[in-house]
Amino acid sequence: MDASFIPLLIACLLLASSFTIVHSLSKPPLLGVHPLDEQYFASEVIKCKDNSKSFSRDRLNDNFCDCVDGTDEPGTSACPAGKFYCRNIGSTPQFLFSSRVNDHFCDCCDGSDEYDGSVNCPNTCIMGGNIEYKTDHRFSRVGGLVRDLGHVGAKQAKSGVSLDDLIQKLKGLKILIIIQVVITIVVVVFRILRRRARSKRRRYHKVLYQHDG
Repeated sequence: MDASFIPLLIACLLLASSFTIVHSLSKPPLLGVHPLDEQYFASEVIKCKDNSKSFSRDRLNDNFCDCVDGTDEPGTSACPAGKFYCRNIGSTPQFLFSSRVNDHFCDCCDGSDEYDGSVNCPNTCIMGGNIEYKTDHRFSRVGGLVRDLGHVGAKQAKSGVSLDDLIQKLKGLKILIIIQVVITIVVVVFRILRRRARSKRRRYHKVLYQHDG
């Protein structure tokens, strides 16, 4: 091989590798994508998983819903049927409805669902996150129960039941209980007074009868 050809070959290899790096960096991050689906989104033309249509890779996570099933928007809230995947390294991964993405509520323990910067979500996965974390990477039934309760609480919070709303509801419930107690007391007092009145009338009629006799 000609010695002058070696530098040219090295230059070509460096150029090719640099092009690959730039090309990979130009691709949008695979937000909300399950690791097993990364290969599915690797091509430049991607099919919706329901086979309804195809879309180019630059339309992946562009905040516009192209696929009815949400295939093209795994990392945004653009598609109502979309699902966001939390990796939650150190805890347990989970899928969220896409409506929870950037909704100012930290659903993923790694905070990946709130990436727009409007909310600061600390990574709590290695501290247990939304479940009980075991050193052997298995989760006990108690951990599962805690996770389920956490999801229920999150759903309630997501459905608009804020702390203020809860306080107002508790106040309303307290007032309702007080009203019921007052009504009960009034009914009891009324019955007692009515019995006394009847008893008084009976005694009066008895005395009057004795007097007439």
